[in-house]
Amino acid sequence: MLVILAAVALLLTQPPAQTPTTTTSPAATPSPTSPAATPSPTSPAPSPSPTPTTPQATTPTAPKPKYRLMIFTGGTGGVYFPVGSKLAEMLNKYAGDAVAAEARTSGASVANANALAQGDANIAFIQNDIAYYAYNGLYMFDKRKVDMRGVISLYPETVQIVVLADSPIKSIYDLAGKKVAVGATGSGVAVNAEQILKAAGIWDKVEKVYAPFTDAANLLRLRQIDAAFVTAGHPTSAIVELSTTTPVRLIPIPDEVYNKLLGEGYRFYTRVVVPKGTYNGLDSDVQTVAVMAMIAARPDVPDDVVYAILKTIFDNLSEFRGAHARVANLSLERALDAMSIPLHPGAVKFYQEKGLKIPTELLPTR
Repeated sequence: MLVILAAVALLLTQPPAQTPTTTTSPAATPSPTSPAATPSPTSPAPSPSPTPTTPQATTPTAPKPKYRLMIFTGGTGGVYFPVGSKLAEMLNKYAGDAVAAEARTSGASVANANALAQGDANIAFIQNDIAYYAYNGLYMFDKRKVDMRGVISLYPETVQIVVLADSPIKSIYDLAGKKVAVGATGSGVAVNAEQILKAAGIWDKVEKVYAPFTDAANLLRLRQIDAAFVTAGHPTSAIVELSTTTPVRLIPIPDEVYNKLLGEGYRFYTRVVVPKGTYNGLDSDVQTVAVMAMIAARPDVPDDVVYAILKTIFDNLSEFRGAHARVANLSLERALDAMSIPLHPGAVKFYQEKGLKIPTELLPTR
């Protein structure tokens, strides 16, 4: 009994049990003793902590693709190929961040004009007279114009009228009544011969033989013809070879014939002098005419690519001149000599920045 009474007394002395409650953080009443929990009336309400974000991966900017530049030149034994190959090499070296250039062999001027028309070539080496015919749809390009633009004139391709050193022919007018090789049928040489002999008034007075100079040289040696036309940079290897066994001379083209050519719209001709001693038997300087080797481009080649071509050439002119003896005298001042077609806008920009005055007829028109 005493034990029971003691237990009851112990229970009566314990404090009453508190009923547990559940609370959420926003509804919790801050302790009055905690200064951090009671916002000051003048303090701004605390802003919620920013939600951490995962950094976005950045995609690197893709480099601008290089413009693929296909350069059509000529045969490996000529001038166009080594000069065009050097140009491609220099473009890849100095403008390789924007251009990937490649030089290809080809059939030279007429074939290169066709390659531009078909889109096989972006730029091409070509004689300025062939460029003129292609652009205007004349001669071998009758009724099929090729839209192209001029970039630069490089060096003269000399029109040479070859006779034997002991020939009685002294002037172009002496060719009347004579047998003259005027180049292969349909060739640029044949067109040069026709224009020049017509300007001299004797086209219908000569007996024309259509043959390339390789054949004409043998006919001259055998004295089966009296004269032969050849259009090529001098000294021309085929004439040099002929003259080693059979001395030769060149017939001059006088001013009145040259001026008539220009008056008839053949602005692609320019004056040139072949110095004495160029060939065995040539004992005095000879004044003749020349067309120009040049570079032409498709009109859709970007302006900055054509600009880069010219900048590469003229910023490194000594290196470019070393490609071949025919470009050893290339200069900015003569870069537009006898240019026969309108310039590419990228070329216009380059030459204007260099202070060259561009004739109205060379500004792009279409």
